[in-house]
Amino acid sequence: MSKNLVIVESPAKAKKINQFLGKDYTVMASVGHVRDLPQKKLGVDVEKGFEPEYVSTTRGKKVLKELKDAAKKCESVYLAPDPDREGEAIAWHLFEALKKTVKEENFYRVTYNEITKPAILAAFEQPEKINMDRVNAQQARRVLDRLVGFQGSPVVRKQIRGAQSVGRVQTVALRLVVERETEIENFKPETYFTVGAEVRKQETPLDPFTVKLARINGESVGIKDRKLLPGAVKTKEQLEAIQNELNRSALKVTDVFTKEVTRRAKPPFITSTLQQSASGSLGFAPARTMGIAQSLYESGLITYMRTDSVNIAQSAQEECRVFVGENYGAEYLPQSPNVYRSKGAAQEAHEAIRPTDVSIEPGKEGVKLDAAEQKLYRLIWERFVASQMVPAKIARRTVEIEAGSENKYLFRATASEIVFPGYMRASGIEAAADTPKDGEDDSEIEKLPPLQTGEALDVLKWLTEQKETKPVARFTEASLIRELEENGVGRPSTYAAIMSKLDEREYVIKEKRSLIPTELGKELVELVLKTEEKLKSDNKVDLFETRFTADMETKLDEVEEGKIEWTKMMEEFYPSLLEWIEHAKETADPAFVQKCFSALAAVTEWAPAVKSGRRTYDDKKTFDDLQEKVGEGERLSKRQGEMLHKMCCRYIKQIPESFAAELELVEPEAVRDETPRKLQILSNVKFDEARKVGKRTYDDKKFCTSLSDQIAMGKRLSDRQLAYLDTLLTKYANQIENFEAVKTEFKLGEKEEVAADPSTAPILALMESVTEWAEPTVRGKREFNDKTFYDSLASQFKSKGALSDRQVGALKKMAARYADQIPGYAGKQEELGLFAPRKAKPKKEEATAE
Repeated sequence: MSKNLVIVESPAKAKKINQFLGKDYTVMASVGHVRDLPQKKLGVDVEKGFEPEYVSTTRGKKVLKELKDAAKKCESVYLAPDPDREGEAIAWHLFEALKKTVKEENFYRVTYNEITKPAILAAFEQPEKINMDRVNAQQARRVLDRLVGFQGSPVVRKQIRGAQSVGRVQTVALRLVVERETEIENFKPETYFTVGAEVRKQETPLDPFTVKLARINGESVGIKDRKLLPGAVKTKEQLEAIQNELNRSALKVTDVFTKEVTRRAKPPFITSTLQQSASGSLGFAPARTMGIAQSLYESGLITYMRTDSVNIAQSAQEECRVFVGENYGAEYLPQSPNVYRSKGAAQEAHEAIRPTDVSIEPGKEGVKLDAAEQKLYRLIWERFVASQMVPAKIARRTVEIEAGSENKYLFRATASEIVFPGYMRASGIEAAADTPKDGEDDSEIEKLPPLQTGEALDVLKWLTEQKETKPVARFTEASLIRELEENGVGRPSTYAAIMSKLDEREYVIKEKRSLIPTELGKELVELVLKTEEKLKSDNKVDLFETRFTADMETKLDEVEEGKIEWTKMMEEFYPSLLEWIEHAKETADPAFVQKCFSALAAVTEWAPAVKSGRRTYDDKKTFDDLQEKVGEGERLSKRQGEMLHKMCCRYIKQIPESFAAELELVEPEAVRDETPRKLQILSNVKFDEARKVGKRTYDDKKFCTSLSDQIAMGKRLSDRQLAYLDTLLTKYANQIENFEAVKTEFKLGEKEEVAADPSTAPILALMESVTEWAEPTVRGKREFNDKTFYDSLASQFKSKGALSDRQVGALKKMAARYADQIPGYAGKQEELGLFAPRKAKPKKEEATAE
């Protein structure tokens, strides 16, 4: 048996490291955290110095048993999780769980930034002890988030229907999104006009080029920072006067000058910039980027991907310089290595994200990568190599042209040309022109002819355009991460999780990458802002204010640096949480509550209790419970008061008229007559198995049962619920007898009627010959299953008679992948607009063989 036990987080990493260590080592995986705070209770003893209560996770119990059995047969244990706070905490929890099995002095901590043989062997030659300051920083963050989540979230849930939680960083991120949306909604656009001309020389070359009006009598025109400049042309009358004067004027070149611009390479990636760049250039969500980067790291291709340092190991820097000199030439190599400085409290002991071996060029990795992994590796490789190359040199040539008699009109045109590509040889040639800043109206042209001062130009046509100033753009996940980073909120390891939480909680939706707050998200932030006003009036700090959250991150850094005790930090924070909770509570008017109680006291016939899932809805019991709470001196929340009022409305026929008038009761709208019939039709359907997407579970049977229960309680269903009910009727059309009559009766699909592509039915028929389907693939949290997708399209086409253009396009791509199983595919290509046959995805047995 091996003398030494090595524990890492993931099985993939264990397998890789096992190849580097000899027979004296057994490498096993903890599969993440083995201990954590309990799920269903606070798990923090505030009175005893915020002492956390750790329990084994569900998965951790089994893992720890296996690790203990292995540890009993070993002399030493090497704890080798990731080199960050979470990794250090995992190492400490493993130590705490195993220290009775192996002597404490025989535990060692090893850290490394890359999974390569030299790095792993070097780490094991210099083992260390667990860094308790780093562990305490993680404990402080975990306890902070638990206190906010467990004690702050119930307040929000009581106030806002549908709200699930508040989070120390998550709520600040949501606040930024909502405040940006408010800024956009409040923006008042201003109309302005641009003036330009298409001109050319009076002698060869006669290629036309465009000039734009830049100044009128020395005053700048156009916009800057979304505001009109003093000389902007704001009215049609101004524009007409300018055009009349210019029509009588000649254009003459007054100045031509060239400025050489140096553009330097960007630093190698850190976590946040990798997420931003992958989002912008590859369209990857932050969570997907981190999943792919994790795979590249565990394959030994890149360094650790959770980092806020742009530091590069000297050996890697030297290897890169040799590579640049040999592959691009000495002129691309700076005299001394390029050095970049990290922001704020970045840990310089860590490295930026870089390839572990710069000689492994994209496309020559030596291991099998999927398309997404190849793209991300290329992005990382190019950024790193470019960061160690000389700047690019750009010649920016500008011509200034004057016109006018009564007024002086200055026109300008600029064109940039790359004189020397420098780092762009590695990263790819960029546009020579600078990208106009958001909110500014400035752009360059592609090329300028040779021009001389005093030269006259011919006007081919005048160019005018009416425009409006535009508001600031909505946040994307990439720009929100950048905003959080610039404000010091959150850390590299948290950004992807924050983005996912906002989506999972339904606080934001994504539309063409833009983040748009939902009504629920806006309501939550409205509560936060109201609470902030109350706190400020009492000279208290706001828990979800950007600066306060950033200060907490700084204090966590100080805990890691050993400057302050984590419990001391908690003692300073906790009163702020309690103050926020107290100020956030919105209570119902006691007098109003008492009137509702008096009204409901007249009810003699209560609706029967209804059980829905694990919950039982019982109006009489709810009424009694609320009365008991108030009797004990507790004030009802605003939401409970609203619920009480709705209950009064439901029993309006049993309530005296005097109360009904005083409380402004109205009889609830009746349940739509057609809804029970729709549910009755679906009661005979065999529903699909519940499916899990991310953390959400979609269960059609449970959904219909819930709707039936709500109707039994006299509740009116929302438009969203009714829309999904119609979707289910369409989805299970093949199980519904005489569906065409049902479709006509309920007017299903009328609003989304689309013209059928004539190729759809023949392609679906061709696909019926496919017998061997590719193995489903998982990307991030989503599963892509060709067979399931085909069945879904066939079902939709049968019920609706048409598919969307996007669905038809996806169907044609899928058909191309299975061309080898479709008889006569080549003959149908032109007729049905099919794509050329493509390489099929591996089938199950092929995937296993590899």
